[in-house]
Amino acid sequence: MAQHIGIGIGAGLVSALLFGVLLKATPLAILLYLVAPLPILIVGLGWSHRAALAAAATGSLALVLVVAPFMGLAFGAYIALPAWWLAYLTLLGRETPNGLEWYPTGRLLGWTAATAALAFIAIAVLSSPNHAAFDAQLRGLAQTLVQTRMPAPRTTAEARRTDAAPAEKEGGDPDTAAGPDSAPKAESDPSDVTRAEMADALARVVPAFAANGLALLLTFYLWASARIVKISGRLPRPWPDIPSTAMPRTTLATLAAAILMCFAPGYVGVFGIALVGALSAAFALQGLAAFHDRSRGRPGRGLMLFGMYLILFVTQGIALVALTVFGLADTALDRRRPKDNPAP
Repeated sequence: MAQHIGIGIGAGLVSALLFGVLLKATPLAILLYLVAPLPILIVGLGWSHRAALAAAATGSLALVLVVAPFMGLAFGAYIALPAWWLAYLTLLGRETPNGLEWYPTGRLLGWTAATAALAFIAIAVLSSPNHAAFDAQLRGLAQTLVQTRMPAPRTTAEARRTDAAPAEKEGGDPDTAAGPDSAPKAESDPSDVTRAEMADALARVVPAFAANGLALLLTFYLWASARIVKISGRLPRPWPDIPSTAMPRTTLATLAAAILMCFAPGYVGVFGIALVGALSAAFALQGLAAFHDRSRGRPGRGLMLFGMYLILFVTQGIALVALTVFGLADTALDRRRPKDNPAP
């Protein structure tokens, strides 16, 4: 046990180092930051969840003491604790008359989405305890993105000032040259109104996109770390049949509750939006698994899978919307689960 804790401490320091290099703001630093959860997941899956918890505590404490308290708290809430929790759930099992039953991959997928939403709301509260300040930050980010994609055209007042500039250079009275009706008038440009509305809408859904991406990343991290531990021979549970992954129908009730939470004020509404985005990623992944599962044994399966992944790549993930709908239908109908093996 002491040896496991020692390994966990080392993994926590490595993970904290990978997270801390983000301050360098270089492409390599960002790449290293993206793999920061892997050491904690690997030690949690290969040794024990206690070793992963020791890694989380050690990494957070190291960043608090060496860098800044905020960095340590952010590392713990956004990287370390989610990695420990997923490793703990992965190795969770119970004794049954037929032997040890491991935690179902469908429930694990649902918890991955919930963990992503919780991690996002935790880092949001840490960065801006005041919701009004957080909302202002989101709106500023959204306005910057909208202005970058849709540059504002020259307004009427700016055009008049530009046209009046040559008259001023010729020595004439700018008021006379421009005319008595040249005073700038406040006009409401329809394009400005459209950009403002788009910025407001984008600011509203930013938490959903952020949690969606984090849920996909956490799922990939869990799969990659489990593969690494499996290759090393230290993974205690047998490798599951991933295409048969199916979330329980209660996940649909969670999604409905999250949609209702979206209308709540403050961080409760932000959490609801983030949870909807994270669950959308989980349903998309289940749709992907269902496609793999239902295509087994069919002629031309390889070509079908290649075409699906090609569409995902070409559309830059937009086709995930169709997979999300497929995953929702698969969860609601629950036809892939054997009748004698109800949802645990």
